[in-house]
Amino acid sequence: MHILTLTPTYFRPGTLHNDDGITSERPFDDGGEEWILIDGTPASCAQIGLHYLFKDRGPIDLVVSGPNYGRNTTAVFALSSGTIGGAMESAMNGTRSIALSYAFDSRIHDPEIISAASKLSTQLIEKLVKDWPEDVHLYSVNVPLRKGVENTKILYTEMLQNRWINGSSFKELPEEADDVNPNVEEQAIRDGDNSTNGTVSKPPRRAHRKFKWSPTFADVHGFVADAKRGDGWEVSQGNVTVTPLIANFWHLPHYTGEIKLDDAQSDGKPTTSAENQPQKLNAVVAYPDAYVQPLLVQALEALESLSINFISSLSELPSATDSVLQFSAYESLDFEHALQYPKSSLVCAYVIRKALIRKHYLSNTISTWLVKHQDSTLAKHFQPCVHFELDYAEFLDDALVDAWDLKESMAKNDLAQSPKDKQWWILKPGMSDGGNGIRLFSSIAQLQSIFEEWEEQEDSDSQEGDEDGIENEDSPARSQGQDKDKPHDEFDGNAMTSQLRHFIAQPYIDPPLLLDAYGQRKFHIRTYVLAVGALKVYVYREMLALFAALPYQPPSKAEDIDLLDLSQHLTNTCFQDESTKSSSVHAFWGLEFPETMPETKERIFEQICEITGDVFEAAAREQMVHFQTLPNAFEIFGVDFLVDTDANIWLLELNAYPDFKQTGRGLQDKIVGGLFKEAVAAAVLPFLGIEVDEKSNLPLVRQLDLGRG
Repeated sequence: MHILTLTPTYFRPGTLHNDDGITSERPFDDGGEEWILIDGTPASCAQIGLHYLFKDRGPIDLVVSGPNYGRNTTAVFALSSGTIGGAMESAMNGTRSIALSYAFDSRIHDPEIISAASKLSTQLIEKLVKDWPEDVHLYSVNVPLRKGVENTKILYTEMLQNRWINGSSFKELPEEADDVNPNVEEQAIRDGDNSTNGTVSKPPRRAHRKFKWSPTFADVHGFVADAKRGDGWEVSQGNVTVTPLIANFWHLPHYTGEIKLDDAQSDGKPTTSAENQPQKLNAVVAYPDAYVQPLLVQALEALESLSINFISSLSELPSATDSVLQFSAYESLDFEHALQYPKSSLVCAYVIRKALIRKHYLSNTISTWLVKHQDSTLAKHFQPCVHFELDYAEFLDDALVDAWDLKESMAKNDLAQSPKDKQWWILKPGMSDGGNGIRLFSSIAQLQSIFEEWEEQEDSDSQEGDEDGIENEDSPARSQGQDKDKPHDEFDGNAMTSQLRHFIAQPYIDPPLLLDAYGQRKFHIRTYVLAVGALKVYVYREMLALFAALPYQPPSKAEDIDLLDLSQHLTNTCFQDESTKSSSVHAFWGLEFPETMPETKERIFEQICEITGDVFEAAAREQMVHFQTLPNAFEIFGVDFLVDTDANIWLLELNAYPDFKQTGRGLQDKIVGGLFKEAVAAAVLPFLGIEVDEKSNLPLVRQLDLGRG
């Protein structure tokens, strides 16, 4: 055992830039400047200085370890740094400490740069001491020796976690032929001569080797360049780094249990409960609906495997590469950040999805798909559309020049003997929502009068339309410039042809399924669909049934088109009085079906799942320009279906950012709250590498590999 005794020596500096200082084995006795040197490690120097050499001067406020000539950035250098070791030892002894290192790019040292770095370091140290927080034990400060260092930025940084891969801190020197001590060599020869015979074998002697401290920096530089963050990166960019540290080597708390070396069943690994340790996720949650916002926050907080750090914007991210979820209004989403960091940035909407949410695009999506997939379920569950563009009513004939099916149907209607023999059609603006602009007609003359009526009612002060045809993916034009949050009695259901140039017309589904328990009122089913990545499609089992305000009457019963009451046909609650809204929204699975239809609900749900899978696959495969899936995006769609009198399902439309508020307060927690809990688990957790079991309430109805991650 070798016992080391540390002995101080005493040094008096000489003239500047000259090696003419004086060293003494005993303290100087003339009262001049004196430095005390310890022939040990920086840590031992800190211990002896704190407890012995300067104890007579009272409590020490700060230990500065350094300045070290050479950077001490990243874990590789920090863990072998004597400079940081000295500061760490001081912190362990209850004294604030700062490890100061100068990072050089050239071995040609400019005294003026070093002087500027030292002045800056002094100012920085004074600043850190003045504002020292309670949770910081020590700082590691790295100052780049570059021209203009006095004006460089000073940044708080984390310590980059890296390690040696192909190299180490040392280099082996070439073996020297005369490396063996002559006396030792002679003794070995004599020992060989005194042996009784020359047959006794001796173990080979280990070759004597020498090593020089010469780190292989390729690994370090590679880590720093790839990280583009942390202390090593910022110093390489010419910035001063300040890294707050705690004086410990903290254990990993998720490794617990006993290690049994003699246990045949043991694999030699400690018991780990890492899956129980929450993973950190930053979240920007600002949903554009006060009805939804608290439900969304609750859903995220309910994820036990995550620790959610709610932030107001991406600028608050500790690092641009940290995991972050954006769950906000479409216009507020930072898609550039998501595209730049696809492995860590998750957004709640796809950039482009008009192939699904615009009615005329949806029609084209399905018709294109059916050309190649005639056996698709969409052929039986989506009414074929005629779509046309119209700016002014006087040009209707020109707009319908290719609408052969519509014109043929209208011609047959003109010859019909009875109103009930006519085929009725429904007109829908391609970019409206909330039921705006929906009309029924059975003749070209009626269609003409609809557009003429809109032109007469159009206010000259209305908001100008989109002249260049550029559409916002999230903000459909609204009739009369109305806002979605306007009171229901201010909607008149009109449309502006100057804003809504795209229209579709479909055969009207008549008769729909009518239930006696709900006054023979028409209803549609609102289903919530979750699309994740590229691409998984889920259907939420808890659905809504939305009823019209008045009992249903076939459109043929109206003696005149002007007497046709849309309240019998439109199931959107935007058009209803408060007195009827409460009785118009029901949970689908709670509907009272006739006893003769015992399994109808399950068959309806099965059809909905099949239709949903097909329409998303059609958009993803055939309309890749207008539905661009991303591996780090997901979205909740509101999908509407109609049930006809034979319990067949018909797809009506898909909506982005659906109006959850129509659910009301009674079903808010069960349907909307439950939806967000299921959705964030299915969309967020797998993105972070956390496995999730499939839930029966959110079945996976389609999974595609589109080659996008």
